[in-house]
Amino acid sequence: MKNNDIFDNLKRIDRLVHEPARIAILSLLLVVEEADFVFLMNKSGLSQGNLSSHISKLEGEGLVEIEKKFKGKRPQTILRITGVGEERLRDYIDTMKNFLNNF
Repeated sequence: MKNNDIFDNLKRIDRLVHEPARIAILSLLLVVEEADFVFLMNKSGLSQGNLSSHISKLEGEGLVEIEKKFKGKRPQTILRITGVGEERLRDYIDTMKNFLNNF
């Protein structure tokens, strides 16, 4: 495969997913049915504000869904990856594998 072909494939990478924090969030949500905000914050190592910002971007594009509820008297934010989110993450992974295997 020519170098141009390899890099053309990489140019089509999903830039929303490509951000390392968003890869971490989507990957975590892919392996669990759902996760609360605190779990994601602890597992990803992101600050509350940083995690919130990335989640908002993912929700805006339909990659995650957010449910706000109460656990007793405490508010709780539950997140799930959507079908679109799972598809875009898997496409991203396939694109990166293809790039790295042909490099």
